Amino acid sequence: MSGRIKALTLLALALIRTLWRLAWNRRIDGLARFRDNYSDDGLTSIGERDRAQMRYFGRCIACGRCDRGDAPRVLAAKGTFRGTMGLVLAASRSMPDYRAAARGFAHLSDAELEVKERLCPTRVPLRELARFVQTNAAAARVSAPAAQGAKRIPSSIPPSNRPPSNLSPGKQRRASAQ
Repeated sequence: MSGRIKALTLLALALIRTLWRLAWNRRIDGLARFRDNYSDDGLTSIGERDRAQMRYFGRCIACGRCDRGDAPRVLAAKGTFRGTMGLVLAASRSMPDYRAAARGFAHLSDAELEVKERLCPTRVPLRELARFVQTNAAAARVSAPAAQGAKRIPSSIPPSNRPPSNLSPGKQRRASAQ
């Protein structure tokens, strides 16, 4: 079957299914479907109030000013804290990992976050963000270790048995052609 015919068939079937559901008034609970589909991925649903708050959290322009003074904390944290800016970006983008962000915010006091808020050119409310992350961390499961059932994305590229080459791809092709 050609690609266009297949696409049109799928679209027609989707339209028929939608019209059928509308005709028979079969209600679909979108929130319940969201939870069923994404709970294993650690994505949580948020309310209208939380969505309004997230607009302010997403103002970060990744300038790095909030990372001032984080170097000793980063060294002492041994990988659990990589800087304030990374926390803000991780906690305020489309698929936030609230658990990982909560562990990072644990390295910062409320007073330190207040100082960093004053440094921020876009005035991201860091203290509110930290509270928001702590509140939502319990429901999120993204950062669970693999031994506890975290999903792994299978690679479609088979592993290579060859050792890595120092040649660029173009030089590799020329060398193999000779």
